[in-house]
Amino acid sequence: MLELHAGLAEIFEIEADEISSDTALDEHGWDSLAIVSTIALFDELFGKEVKVDALSDCKTVADIEALAKA
Repeated sequence: MLELHAGLAEIFEIEADEISSDTALDEHGWDSLAIVSTIALFDELFGKEVKVDALSDCKTVADIEALAKA
């Protein structure tokens, strides 16, 4: 999950060590642009598609990690 955390840190424009599973997405600008960027990140890292609705429901990084594992 380190690559996912690094990618999310880049999306949120923060340091990678500031991202953990407990990180609340709404504290870092979890908006439509961040969601679209995360869709691209999933494709790049995992070669799979993730739905906008699924990401919109995420509240923490752990929720995004669960989607990656699914």
